[in-house]
Amino acid sequence: MYNFGFIGTGNMGGALATAVSKATKSVLLADHFAEKAEELAHKLGCNKGDNEQVAKECKFIFLGVKPQMMAQMLGSINDIIKSRTDDFVLVTMAAGLSIETIRCMTRSDAHVIRIMPNTPVMVEQGEILYCRSDNTTDAQLSEFLDNMRLAGKLTAIDESLMDAGCSVSGCGPAFVYMFIKGLAQGGTDCGIDEKTSLSLAAQTVLGSAKLLLESGTDPDILIKNVCSPGGSTIEGVKSLENDELESIVKKAVRASYKRNIELGKS
Repeated sequence: MYNFGFIGTGNMGGALATAVSKATKSVLLADHFAEKAEELAHKLGCNKGDNEQVAKECKFIFLGVKPQMMAQMLGSINDIIKSRTDDFVLVTMAAGLSIETIRCMTRSDAHVIRIMPNTPVMVEQGEILYCRSDNTTDAQLSEFLDNMRLAGKLTAIDESLMDAGCSVSGCGPAFVYMFIKGLAQGGTDCGIDEKTSLSLAAQTVLGSAKLLLESGTDPDILIKNVCSPGGSTIEGVKSLENDELESIVKKAVRASYKRNIELGKS
């Protein structure tokens, strides 16, 4: 038996498997493209198998497939899942699919932990939202969280807010990268070489986020702290306000949220 199994080793599944493998080597990997799972297993020092083996032999089963593929994938392993009598846990990271939906797809009352990670788990700085089914025990959740600790910050959230939370932390990295790209391009327009400007922009975002989190200071106060009356920063802030940056970002989050809801209904 393995503690953790991954069905799907794409970008997110592979990143989570990498984080988990730092806490335990009792990990089994499977993917539609067997060579992908084999390559990652070799890199992490764990084992490669197939979907059926993961469903049969793993305590925590990560369902790392796209929402549109979930029903088909679960249908192929349902008989194995229903035949198990031990306390295993299904871990779903599919956007829009509720715990109850996963249970319906498996035609069972399986223990389920639902998570929504983001891509910074690749560098141990992820934000992982999680909730659990009523029958998932404290001991199961504690073991799961302990082995996931190297992926980043784990935040409990009510399932009713999972789609909204995903729209911020799950989709948010793409929005942040767009801002970094724009910040860096502004630097190159002013004469800085591309590599240096990108590094300046990324480090600035990293440091600014760290200051906000560690100080607990309201963002509006932090903005004010950077701006001197009649200085250069306030001119840039005025430009962002005129272009309604905050409204643009809020609109992006709402668009992602709408799509998460649609995925849950499809």
